[in-house]
Amino acid sequence: MAEPTNSKPRVLSGIQPSGNLTIGNYLGALKQWVEVQSDYDCFYCVVDLHAITAEQDPDELRRKTRESAAIYIAAGINPEVSTVFVQSHVPAHSELAWMLTCMAPLGWLNRMTQFKDKSARQAQESIGAGLLNYPSLMAADILLYHAELVPVGDDQRQHLEFTRDLAQRFNHLYGETFTLPSVMTPKAGARVMGLDNPTAKMSKSEESENHAVYLLDDLSRARKKIMRAVTDSHREIRFSDERERAGVNNLLTIYQAVTGESRAAIESHFAGKGYGDLKRDVADCVVATLEPLQGRYNELMNEAGYLDSVLKVGREKAAAIAEDTLKLAQERIGFLAPS
Repeated sequence: MAEPTNSKPRVLSGIQPSGNLTIGNYLGALKQWVEVQSDYDCFYCVVDLHAITAEQDPDELRRKTRESAAIYIAAGINPEVSTVFVQSHVPAHSELAWMLTCMAPLGWLNRMTQFKDKSARQAQESIGAGLLNYPSLMAADILLYHAELVPVGDDQRQHLEFTRDLAQRFNHLYGETFTLPSVMTPKAGARVMGLDNPTAKMSKSEESENHAVYLLDDLSRARKKIMRAVTDSHREIRFSDERERAGVNNLLTIYQAVTGESRAAIESHFAGKGYGDLKRDVADCVVATLEPLQGRYNELMNEAGYLDSVLKVGREKAAAIAEDTLKLAQERIGFLAPS
């Protein structure tokens, strides 16, 4: 089996270039990516192939792909340490995804919670096959790079289990080929909820005006959104699993994820204070995070050629590994090698 040559464990993750990246994406993914990049061999891709499971405007998709890559770097991903690339720039993703799709039992795919949830909101005849086969593409993303760890939120854990099952199936049928990945879970902020509806995960595609703080929001607008966040009629500010206290718990979760403070320290800090104090403090720490990120983002977008050069280097490094893995899988499954 082709193994990573780097002595550090390999990590892979990515975000779709659709909608607007939120503080939920930052706290649940990007912030952790930055924190682990010095200790792991990290591959971070903009997963544009996943984005087209829903219809996209071509020009908007291209723009959002560049925007997402720039945000990765602005958030602190160092392209000299981590590999930053665009998924569709490495054709091996699509090729291995087809091989794995052919091996994936329909029952496994039909059990995927995200597929059931999303397809339930569409007319049967309008559901694309890509939505059903999304987990096979995600498995290809991970398995191509022999990723040992994958940072995922709770909503993606089932897809990672699917990836492990599919890798084991392939290895059993054709010989040891793929590394089985494990979950890497952030310490805090893995699941940031909507500011207007704290019982639903914050979404970068939600159109409600006060649902999410976007990473490129005007800072005054970001502050206003937090000050308008849903809370409750209680007075005590503490972490809670009670559904009726979901709004306060969400604000505390955001505060903890940004500051890194313990729950006990945070509850002590807010003891005797009101919800206005909580919202102001959360807004202050979020704005303090967004301001330098936006400054660096604007520099990157105005620096001619830099972003393209980063993605070119990332593509070359990613493709070298992915193509070796693909060739091994093709050989194992019985494809005739080209002369």
